[in-house]
Amino acid sequence: MFLQGVANKGIRLGTVFDRAAARRPASPVYLDHDLDIAPELGRRLTLTELADLIDDFASRLWAARVRPGERVVIHKSDGFDVSLLAYCIARVGGVPVLLSAKLDGATVAELLRRIGRPTLVTDEAKLTRDLPAEVFELSERVLVAAGGFPGAVSLASLAGCERVPAVTLPQELPALITHTSGTTGLPKLAVQTGHTILARCRPQSVLLAPVSRREPIAVHVSFAHSRMISGAALFALRGHPLILLRDDAPENAAEMFARVPPGVIEAHPNTLLRWEVLADHPAKPLARVRCFGNTFDAIHPRTVATLLAASERAVPFFAQTYGQSETGAITARTYTRRHRFGADGRCVGRTFPGLTDVRVAGRDGRPPTKDSPGFIEVRSGGRIVTYLGEQERFDRQISPDGWWRMGDLGYRTRWGCLHLLDREVDEIPGISSTLEIEDKLFTRLPELLEVVIVPAESGMPVPVVCTRDDRPLDRARWNRAVADLPALAEPAQRRWDELPQTATTKIKRRELARLLTQSQDGR
Repeated sequence: MFLQGVANKGIRLGTVFDRAAARRPASPVYLDHDLDIAPELGRRLTLTELADLIDDFASRLWAARVRPGERVVIHKSDGFDVSLLAYCIARVGGVPVLLSAKLDGATVAELLRRIGRPTLVTDEAKLTRDLPAEVFELSERVLVAAGGFPGAVSLASLAGCERVPAVTLPQELPALITHTSGTTGLPKLAVQTGHTILARCRPQSVLLAPVSRREPIAVHVSFAHSRMISGAALFALRGHPLILLRDDAPENAAEMFARVPPGVIEAHPNTLLRWEVLADHPAKPLARVRCFGNTFDAIHPRTVATLLAASERAVPFFAQTYGQSETGAITARTYTRRHRFGADGRCVGRTFPGLTDVRVAGRDGRPPTKDSPGFIEVRSGGRIVTYLGEQERFDRQISPDGWWRMGDLGYRTRWGCLHLLDREVDEIPGISSTLEIEDKLFTRLPELLEVVIVPAESGMPVPVVCTRDDRPLDRARWNRAVADLPALAEPAQRRWDELPQTATTKIKRRELARLLTQSQDGR
């Protein structure tokens, strides 16, 4: 039976760190930043200290009249306490709604309207600089996690309140709400339950099976991403020492990894791309890594090969996963050093037997192939249960028999591997896969930090490129690299910080195309 391996229970987010601390009370958690809600704890904590901190702030939320079933939005300055506050809310039976610190104030206000008068947990910095005054009208109450603000209740003022026991609710109820990447417009609000969160942990457990629980795990994932919530819970329960980074600057990572060498690294693909330079760092920050892993987006073969070559472990591997915020991980494949630069980056692997399933629906009456890709559809116990406030939109993406439309184009090989070619909305006529072309350009031009091919209103598709240290692109090398590729317009070089990005550093391709057209038109 499908998903027969998933037990009929949830993960109980509110008590995860209690259980983890009971198993390994002194297991360390290393941070590269101070917690806004408890800077006095420093940057090396134990699971016991985190469990007590969650209990403390959950009790403060209860004192602020947060009650079971209530939606509580967290939108504050970036840091691991964003994730910790989600566990606090869950502990008193509330439903945490995580909104990335990168979202602008107008977007946050619109999402508050959709949520329907939630409690808002924010901070003085956000209220002073980013959020519009109307958030007070759109919220039942406003709580300040750091600092103070007129009309808001400071959580610091509730220190010393009576501790309250954890609230346990049925695990089929909403337990977590996070937003999608927003690459194509206003983010959607994805609703998970205790059951779906647990189901998302199981594929990761499969990937970690070859890794000792003594290996420290370093993570750089958006603290507002569903992956951080399920991942931190799983890693803590397994007993791994944790290294949590807010800043993915290569020098910051090198300093942290040289001091606390990780055995496992998980990060967004664009972060791993930035960390390629660590392969040649004199401190050898990647030398002890046994396993590299990315979140649910495609990774370039050049990045995989570069990182694996930097490890001095006997048999390091890279775990590539494919999925999305709505589903969790669906397929995976592993790379070892033998794959090198010749690996097919469009292959995103096979499903997890008994946990996930995938099919590709043809678009033209023929079996999907590389030249005629179809719609990728999946089934997973980790699939969200709805989009908050957009049930009709959710229903349009799911078939009567439970297949979820990913919005991606691809095909399956005779060996069962899934190949991802493009997002449906990013397909460009005459190009079978923009992602495949980008893979080739990354491999041929090591100086590239980013390359994104976007459509033009008229004429050939435009490659937008960023180079390391913003060095001028060598046009002769570029011309040789594109000689055997489909016709492309002249490259448009930009700085990395000029590219519109989501909370998980994905490039907003449609927004980039619009900005490019505006600049070309002189508007």
